[in-house]
Amino acid sequence: MKAKKTVLLPRFQKILEQMGENIKLARKRRKFTTIQVSERAGINRTTLYQIEKGNPSVALGSYFNVLRVLNLEGDFQKLAADDEFGRKLQDMELIGKS
Repeated sequence: MKAKKTVLLPRFQKILEQMGENIKLARKRRKFTTIQVSERAGINRTTLYQIEKGNPSVALGSYFNVLRVLNLEGDFQKLAADDEFGRKLQDMELIGKS
């Protein structure tokens, strides 16, 4: 069965591309080669290249493993940690029950 292509709106694709660029810069700042990072992350170099391009079809686990190799796994924990919108919705519901 052929894999489905992941399609994103352009503004969301831009966010992934920026994240990929940030990952690439982090790798270069540490003076790691693509071979070093891909081997340590347990992925092939093509996958690392796709991550650094912000490809949305790359598995989330692969993104995580690259961040782990770069010692940035803490950034992963920050994703969706502050759900401001969800709290506002919840507060509106609680206010309506008084």
